[in-house]
Amino acid sequence: MIRTMAELAGSDQQPEVLYWVGCAGSYDARAQKVARSFCAILEKAGISYAILGQEEKCTGDPARRAGNEFVFQMLAIQNIEVLNAYNVKTIVTACPHCFNTLKNEYPELGGNYNVMHHTQFLNQLFETGKLKVSGGAFKGKKITYHDSCYLGRVNDEYVAPRSLIEALDGDLHEMKRSKANGLCCGAGGAQMFKEDEPGDKRVNLERVEEAVATGAKVIAANCPWCITMLTDGLKAMDKQDEVMVFDLSEMIIQNI
Repeated sequence: MIRTMAELAGSDQQPEVLYWVGCAGSYDARAQKVARSFCAILEKAGISYAILGQEEKCTGDPARRAGNEFVFQMLAIQNIEVLNAYNVKTIVTACPHCFNTLKNEYPELGGNYNVMHHTQFLNQLFETGKLKVSGGAFKGKKITYHDSCYLGRVNDEYVAPRSLIEALDGDLHEMKRSKANGLCCGAGGAQMFKEDEPGDKRVNLERVEEAVATGAKVIAANCPWCITMLTDGLKAMDKQDEVMVFDLSEMIIQNI
């Protein structure tokens, strides 16, 4: 059973990490599968964790990207007050947008925490021996990895996700645009919530074409928005039955 910070505070307990679920993990059916997978991994690794539950609000990232600074600061200050009240030290989230905002933008408003993306945290568990994989559901399978903008170019994290694929014995095939040169899925900068600007081709379709061109049967991702856009792109190409999109936590839980 997943417990909330309020429940733990009532019994004077402090978890090792606060899992920041995020809007997608809370309300989107596809992202909820990722949230459940990550929680299952934490439990198998023996990590004590909690969530904020109904006390968690949107980080305000979409509002700031869309230009509404007032709404961003209003949401951020409310979240910071709650986090500080619980004396939260370490936050782990499966959303790069939440990760970036909590890590790089909350400090200016008084929210100073050790913030980790879940791929970084999972890689740390592997490195310390708290997490091991067996079985090999992805052993030898052609896998391509999509660098999300807010984990990759914005926060310069390219190693941890690829280390996880290596731990799964996957056969990684990079897209022609990867790492610092990676192509956005098309959802960043609040684009997730509006129609595309006019252009020759939708960005997510262009990105999926690059992924399919690698010959990979699995696209590994680390962001709920990316998963949505990549999945939609595969459907547009009628490739949804040939190529699967997984969050790295979903791939790991299949091998524990």
